[in-house]
Amino acid sequence: MKVQRYLPAEWHRQSIIQIAWPHAQTDWAYMLDEVEQCYVQLATEIAKRQPLMIICPERQRIQELLKNETIDLHRICFVECSTNDTWSRDNGFITMLDEKGKAQLLDFCFNGWGMKFAANLDNQINSYLYKQQLLKGSYMDCRKFVLEGGSIESDGKGTLLTTAECLLSANRNEPMTQAEIENYLKTIFGLQQILWLHHGYLAGDDTDSHVDTLARLCPDDTIVYVQCTNKEDEHYKELQLMEAELKTFTTMEGKPYRLLALPMADPIFDEEGNRLPATYANFLIMNEAVLYPNYQQNPNDQKAKEILTKAFPDREIVGIDCCALIQQHGSLHCATMQYPEGVFKL
Repeated sequence: MKVQRYLPAEWHRQSIIQIAWPHAQTDWAYMLDEVEQCYVQLATEIAKRQPLMIICPERQRIQELLKNETIDLHRICFVECSTNDTWSRDNGFITMLDEKGKAQLLDFCFNGWGMKFAANLDNQINSYLYKQQLLKGSYMDCRKFVLEGGSIESDGKGTLLTTAECLLSANRNEPMTQAEIENYLKTIFGLQQILWLHHGYLAGDDTDSHVDTLARLCPDDTIVYVQCTNKEDEHYKELQLMEAELKTFTTMEGKPYRLLALPMADPIFDEEGNRLPATYANFLIMNEAVLYPNYQQNPNDQKAKEILTKAFPDREIVGIDCCALIQQHGSLHCATMQYPEGVFKL
């Protein structure tokens, strides 16, 4: 009898969370001190609660940086590995589980979000981790298909949420059609349905509208999403259309989702005056907590916390100042990748 595999939801019990540390050979070089303070806070809050894996080319420097923090270094696995950048969500393994809890580590191609940025080093991290025997599970080579973790959301029950803008974008899997891509994803992930968003975007987003910047699947058939109520905001029309789409989606049982609206972050701009894709949807679900991005915007930060408390009443909601992180067009969820319980060996 064939063992059924499934793509677990992010709120499935986890063993470890992976991040990649910024360094002087990344695009963070011009503001390294500032962004490292964000990573120190992120690492501290994760390691308080769960084991943490830090990918970095210079272990000793990061250990020294963290030594004076209230952090137990024994809870951190340091992996020395060359990297192009820091977005573990998009180059990390996507982990499947079977009914017995055995893992399969799917290594998709990461090509710098449609060949926008160098990814030659980041695209080798997974195979390096596997060769180091740090992860339990069988390795599955999926490198003929381009897929980033931030572009998909699973409820662990056979439903996937994604965006057409990303998965159908140029330089990823062209000339595959939507039907062909859907068939591939259903087959490899054991899915029953895929919910496609055809609307919604954030200015300054390099990912071609990753779903984790717009709408997130949550427990109890809930979708948390970014809502724009300001008619003067450039996002108003598209996010209103996205909201209307979400209202048409149903669960496998044919029931509408419970929709919880996150506030739209006030505009944040880079040094050249370009708007950055600040979003409260880019949160990380942990075993006992949800870490979510703050942008030094009260009451928006507080409102987002209130909404996430409704979505995750059994978890602590913890804010992380991501004002530095957003300067490179990503946020908290983009910087992290979780592995299900039993996958991390140590």
